[in-house]
Amino acid sequence: MTKTDATTTTQVPLDMLFADLDNEFASTRRLLERFPDEHADWRPHERSKTLAALAAHIANLPGLGQRVAETPEFDFAATPFVPPTARTRAELLALFDERAAGARKAIADLDAQAMSERWRLRAGDQVFANERRGVVLRSLLISHTAHHRGQLTVYYRILGVPVPGLYGPSADEQ
Repeated sequence: MTKTDATTTTQVPLDMLFADLDNEFASTRRLLERFPDEHADWRPHERSKTLAALAAHIANLPGLGQRVAETPEFDFAATPFVPPTARTRAELLALFDERAAGARKAIADLDAQAMSERWRLRAGDQVFANERRGVVLRSLLISHTAHHRGQLTVYYRILGVPVPGLYGPSADEQ
């Protein structure tokens, strides 16, 4: 499979766009495996998400990737987003494994044409994003997830939970 870049005639194999996805999913899973059930309601600041809410958001992100892969848009006005309520390590891992499997399959089913089609995120007439599907998927499944994993590692560090290595060994693994 290849994807034609909209600005050039260069062909980019789809597997190159997501060559790191399995490693990113593995890093996310390692982080969720350390989830301390006893601190589910903890938050570092009153305006921060609870530990469970942040971890559930991270575990659910591949499911949002699946939605991007399978639909032309998401309209919050038509279908309000309901965040997942996983609150234990076992629930988080089950949610993540299910969502990651769905995302992998949905991405594998895409062709070059589908990757270059526009995908929209909106709330009624207000459009928040209107970008090529491939760009949205990379941003959501790699960049956005890495951002939230970084937040979760800070939560873990403050709570004394050993942080797993995500891109090589962590200080807790050396």
